[in-house]
Amino acid sequence: MRKHGRSKGLVAAGTALLVVGASGVAVAAPVPGVPAQRRTIADCANVGVDPPRVPDGPVTTLRLDGDSLTVDQAFRVLTAPRLRVSLSAGAIRTMREYRRDAVALVTRQSPPPPRVYGWNQALGPLKDRPISPAESKEFQKRVLASHGVATEPVLPGRIARLALVIRANQMARGHMGVRPELPGKFLELVNKGVTPVLPQVGSLGSGDLQPMAVAGQVATGIGGCASWARPGRPTRVGRAADILRAAGIAPVELEMGEALPIMSGSTVVAASAVAALHRAQAQADHAEGAFALFMEALRAEGSSLDPRTHDERRIPEERAVAARLRRLVRGTEFMTDRTRVRFNPDDSHRVQDAVSVRAAPHILASLRQSMDHVAKVLAPEMNASTSNPLVFREAGGRVGGGVGGGVGGGVEFVMGGNWDGAVLGHSLDALNAGLVDAGVLSQELSARLLSSRWSYGLPANLAGGKVGLNSGMVQLQTVATALIPEMQARAFPSGTLSRPAKDGQEDHNSMAMASARNLRENQVRLDTVLAVQYLMSAQGVDLVVHGIKDRAAPPRLGEGTRRIHDVIRQTIAELHDDRNLTPDLERMLHMVNGQAGEGLLRAVRGPAG
Repeated sequence: MRKHGRSKGLVAAGTALLVVGASGVAVAAPVPGVPAQRRTIADCANVGVDPPRVPDGPVTTLRLDGDSLTVDQAFRVLTAPRLRVSLSAGAIRTMREYRRDAVALVTRQSPPPPRVYGWNQALGPLKDRPISPAESKEFQKRVLASHGVATEPVLPGRIARLALVIRANQMARGHMGVRPELPGKFLELVNKGVTPVLPQVGSLGSGDLQPMAVAGQVATGIGGCASWARPGRPTRVGRAADILRAAGIAPVELEMGEALPIMSGSTVVAASAVAALHRAQAQADHAEGAFALFMEALRAEGSSLDPRTHDERRIPEERAVAARLRRLVRGTEFMTDRTRVRFNPDDSHRVQDAVSVRAAPHILASLRQSMDHVAKVLAPEMNASTSNPLVFREAGGRVGGGVGGGVGGGVEFVMGGNWDGAVLGHSLDALNAGLVDAGVLSQELSARLLSSRWSYGLPANLAGGKVGLNSGMVQLQTVATALIPEMQARAFPSGTLSRPAKDGQEDHNSMAMASARNLRENQVRLDTVLAVQYLMSAQGVDLVVHGIKDRAAPPRLGEGTRRIHDVIRQTIAELHDDRNLTPDLERMLHMVNGQAGEGLLRAVRGPAG
């Protein structure tokens, strides 16, 4: 019997030592240098997941065939409270046939089978080490365990869920050589509301090895954390094995060659790109809505929106932005010489506005181009076999027609770099740059409203009462200013920062996960910058009305800007005497990025959506 002095210990979660004594009972002992209260995704304690509660709603159904998953369908996977996703019968048949022939090839006795990475050979720098058929099942488990080394923060649950759907669709093509039971298990998790809690930090964009290894651990029930979301109930988080048992899901047992296809491929980056694009669509619309309301507050010159100018530039996105802005301010009386003089008699000789005002359609068009590029990259990415190796029919081969050069042709494994995330990562870097530039523009415009000289006579600091006694919105605008350098620092393209890893076997890495993380953080910041612009522009509009002293009717806003102003004022009162504006900013921020923002977004987009 082992004595207490020779107890054996295992480090768990980097937080405690599990000491097994003579009684066989494990007790926690502190690990030196690590706070005892620290809990992480490694022990599934105190892990916050998003969303903490899922609203109830209709079931969204989707059938995957490996070839036709669209960006709009991916958006629905992100937003639907309930999903029912399945594999098509054709995809299941194709996967079974490829799997049968691939296994037959790699296990044949004569001639000797080819050496295939991840099937009968080890991984990474150990690629030359053989794996015997007897070791294969154990190898799959150890691959997931060894590759799942990552840390927090964790991905939003909706992105993790979408990653499972995208990976299932990519597997449905058959070229990864996995059984249909594997993507089928991913979809069972999705359909029953079980989502792996995926860590963000670890992936180098050379396949999302770490987070997807954790997804594989959850599907097999051998590790990892999972959340269980049922509409109308709080989301439950716990060890994957416990969550699977509670949800009535049997773990899948992996067979030869199935661990690597789970991890290989930039699936989490793709899911993150879908989420970023979905959010960017709303943010680009808000940038245009906030700019239109700003133009009203500034009583700007409308000539910068003249369609002839934008037609001459021949940039489709620029034409579209200018057209939307014209619709938003259509019918305005603010942007007229009469109102300018009514408010400020000295404002009678305006020739043209500042560059930030005149060039806004061009700047926002660049953002739209970056968004279009991300969509074009995503469409084929979600319907491609992003893994290594891949199994293909030999020339002249047909499904079920033989194995490895047999009569009628067969299958062969091809090893390449289809997992690489460079194209995705660079597109996200470009989108990040476009969003940051929109944020810089927004901050410049809101700063213009603070200055009586730059705003053509608005009260200094947009103070609602006596200027001086009231400081107005100067510190509100400072919030936006403070975020801009953070956004600019996070806009540096991570795709240019490759680092070699893994004994030189992975000597170029796309760093696409860093691109995705930087973009996600900057989108959070951009919401605040846009919220500031909305608040200050609405205040500017009100101050123009108050500043007109004649007895004529106050000027009318444009069709769209009136809707926007009305929605804001239904929730947030105009600033008269100073008050703390933090609650106002929080409300406005919720209108920009929360469920309450649907009304504001509808106001920007108009009746046609």
